[in-house]
Amino acid sequence: MSESRSEAPESANTNATTQAPESQALQRKLKSRHLTMIAMGGAIGTGLFVASGEVVSTAGPGGAVLAYAIIGAMVYFLMQSLGEMAALIPENGSFAEYARRFISPSFGFAMGWNYWFNWAVTVATEIVAAGIIMKFWLPDVPSWIWSAIFLVLLFTLNALSVRFYGESEFWFASIKVVTVIVFIVLGVLVILGIFGGESVGFQNWTEGEAPFVGGFMGIFAVILVAGFSFQGTEMLGIAAGETENPTKAIPKATRQVFWRILLFYVLAIAIIGFLIPYTDPNLLRSDVSDIAVSPFTLVFEKVGIAAAASVMNAVILTAILSAGNSGLYVSSRVFHALATQGQAPKAIAVTNKRGVPMRALIVATAVASICFISSLIGDGDAYIMLVNISGFTGFICWLGIAWTHWRFRRAFLAQGHSLDELPYRAKFFPAGPIIAMVMCAIVIVFQNMGVELSLENWMSFTPYLGLLVFVALWVGYRLARREKMVPLEDADFSDARFMSRHCEPAV
Repeated sequence: MSESRSEAPESANTNATTQAPESQALQRKLKSRHLTMIAMGGAIGTGLFVASGEVVSTAGPGGAVLAYAIIGAMVYFLMQSLGEMAALIPENGSFAEYARRFISPSFGFAMGWNYWFNWAVTVATEIVAAGIIMKFWLPDVPSWIWSAIFLVLLFTLNALSVRFYGESEFWFASIKVVTVIVFIVLGVLVILGIFGGESVGFQNWTEGEAPFVGGFMGIFAVILVAGFSFQGTEMLGIAAGETENPTKAIPKATRQVFWRILLFYVLAIAIIGFLIPYTDPNLLRSDVSDIAVSPFTLVFEKVGIAAAASVMNAVILTAILSAGNSGLYVSSRVFHALATQGQAPKAIAVTNKRGVPMRALIVATAVASICFISSLIGDGDAYIMLVNISGFTGFICWLGIAWTHWRFRRAFLAQGHSLDELPYRAKFFPAGPIIAMVMCAIVIVFQNMGVELSLENWMSFTPYLGLLVFVALWVGYRLARREKMVPLEDADFSDARFMSRHCEPAV
């Protein structure tokens, strides 16, 4: 256990993370509303606004809704697991730190670097997409100029203060949430025949192979896409280390976020399935470079909204900038957490007077810049490979969260604690984390099932390189340090926010 830790102060509303030296301390400036919107904003993006059309085309309306409901159930279990740990130990680094405490330092090391890489590369993909979006309005301006401008903007938002980041992300996410709500309301009115002509009824759910297209394989293919779409909800755990009164804020955000995101996705995709036939060729052209065929744009045009493509283009630009904004935040905080634990250069483990880990932020921005520049060179195969690997790491992270929670709860009871001491209690334990582990493992192993391995298809299998790197980091660190799995009786709860200190009922 770390010698630098001591018991957390009695108050849950402290201005620094647990026992960090002043030069390393983050500041608890995020409010509950920030936390909720950060998690929601992380999951609502181009996966819903743009790629949802291809989802319906691949699996049919029924298959798409079923796939998102299945993956949503898995994310529910994961959010429950993360919420229980983060409410008790709102630590910077979140699940990487929990993995270090409750599984082994080597697993925490691999989890942290895996997640840092995920978001550092994601920032690059988002600023590239933002440059493409701007061509809609200004086609003669090179997209790289816009990408560079947006990267500077996102760096500035993160460099000012964590409160400034939280406020900017709150409004970014609010625009996305309002757009989805408007889409759902107008979509229902169109389905009922109030707007856009006569009611279409269940016509598009019964034509051809609908509602289930491609059988099991079609649904499974969409499950993979749904998993990628939901990634970002786990940001709640990272932000816990800078949240005011996390004992109350984290349970509240955990309860609110999941159901809202699930309803948004399921209802939006169901509406797309009602209003647009799965055979519509526009659904197969889902891409940020052609906003005019986004399912959202098509439905808004059907309602009669003027300049629907321009409106959706602006919303999608907001979604992309939101994802890039959060990517810089998450990657800098994870890097800072690794440094404070001695698993990254110690020079990174400092913050400025505003509590911003500026060195970690600069490194994250530099990595995003390098990946962005690589996309401008040659045919971009190296860049595409990094993107594929990055997306795959999210499922590795989710599997790690589920396993860590399974060990966390067992260690908590093994050390004589009562479940009544937990500020937030995950339901369906141990079934929840076990089901999540199994589902994540299935996705990881079989994500390219049915793809023929050949020289022409080699790029389809590059995500598995991410798995190999993760295992190499885990095993390499373990062998180098000659360390073993942490015994349940020795797991570190020294800075936990126990119930007895706050007199709040477990939920």
